Amino acid sequence: MSQGLVTVAYIGATILFILSLGGLSHQETSQRGNFYGMAGMAIAILATICSGAIHGFFAYLALTTAMGVGAYYGVKIARDVKMTEMPELVAVLHSSVGLAAVLVGYVNFFGSKAQFTGIEESIHNVETYLGILIGAMTFSGSVVAFGKLSGKIDGKPLLLPARHWLNLGLFIFMFWLGKSFTGTDSTSLGFLYLFLMTLIALGFGVHMVMAIGGADMPVVISMLNSYSGWAAAATGFMLDNDLLIVIGALVGSSGAILSYIMCRAMNRNFVSVIMGGFGTGSGQSSTVTTASGGEVVAVSAEDTADLLKSAKSVIIVPGYGMAVAHAQHIVYEITRLLREKKINVRFAIHPVAGRMPGHMNVLLAEAKVPYDIVLEMDEINEDFLNTDVVVVIGANDIVNPSAQEDPYGPIGGMPVLEVWKAKTVIVLKRSMASGYAGVDNPLFYRENTQMLFGDARESLDTVLSHLHDR
Repeated sequence: MSQGLVTVAYIGATILFILSLGGLSHQETSQRGNFYGMAGMAIAILATICSGAIHGFFAYLALTTAMGVGAYYGVKIARDVKMTEMPELVAVLHSSVGLAAVLVGYVNFFGSKAQFTGIEESIHNVETYLGILIGAMTFSGSVVAFGKLSGKIDGKPLLLPARHWLNLGLFIFMFWLGKSFTGTDSTSLGFLYLFLMTLIALGFGVHMVMAIGGADMPVVISMLNSYSGWAAAATGFMLDNDLLIVIGALVGSSGAILSYIMCRAMNRNFVSVIMGGFGTGSGQSSTVTTASGGEVVAVSAEDTADLLKSAKSVIIVPGYGMAVAHAQHIVYEITRLLREKKINVRFAIHPVAGRMPGHMNVLLAEAKVPYDIVLEMDEINEDFLNTDVVVVIGANDIVNPSAQEDPYGPIGGMPVLEVWKAKTVIVLKRSMASGYAGVDNPLFYRENTQMLFGDARESLDTVLSHLHDR
């Protein structure tokens, strides 16, 4: 294939990737966006294979073998993974991109050392160094994120003494290593500088994510998504591949924008999230308590069914507890039954509900909940005042009124769903344990709040059976 045709194919793939990002920004067009992305990637792979960059039978054999293995495991993972495990899968995929950038960087360092001289060599060394640096941080940070999301690593932030000075010292040392790497003509010394930097970058990625608490994991996921994009872009510069540069820039910039949006939704400073650490592990007792002085009122599944049936308007607020209990399908059945009874049922989605951006939207879409009744926080927050019943399923911090009432608290100023303004609030929880932020929730003690304790799926299944009986 001529270089002109390769360029045209790359331009076509780039357009499809841009259309894919546009499609993925809305639930109604997300499936189409996925198809655009797959088509763009197929064109990119075919154009690269046919560009003449690959020579010899064994090279093609190795390539097709690797593609076959990757395709097999990709299909297997996609078929086997549960929707509740999507955050962990995303973290694993980010780590793969980071590891690929590191490996490509080392291969490129040894394979192209003699191809450049003068200023070109210095520029290429910078590209290689940055690609490995970002890739190593992405890899180790994503591995830790996977551990936290899957419960294999404690969700509490690990806050080392003088951690900010430690981070600054590591950055200065890596800068010195980079300067030394670009200034040496010795392959052995260059490898030593790269290897030391890689170890430090791996450690920095671990420390960076370990210092972040469970409440900020959605921001971590979007941040690592951005890092993986910049790692891919750096790899594109190393390989002199324009398409990889463009794709990496698209992913990196979109991930950075998403991280900014997530931080705004939490009223957090992005730098403070990365450099600090917020919240405690899931279900840990809070060291910060509210002076609620109230009593918790329990409600039965039968009474919950009566309240839902007598209501004219219902808003359901899903949280990570719904994902853990795999209750989304029961929620859909209840929604369908209530709508058949001419009850206005809608869903309120907080931007940071769950473990990754859009987590609740994905679960509800899997359960076939209509897109038009799934509303974002800004669209529905004012409607709680005129709502008869709000059902909170496994959410905690995103419905905590102390975010508004205690401006100096751990979640002070964080925009939340104002569910307490409704006539009746039913909260489904296993226990009175605090959420990821480790803060007691005064909502549970309000006069218009009733607690339905137990596994969300079992509780809602009982509610559904009582709705059928009436």
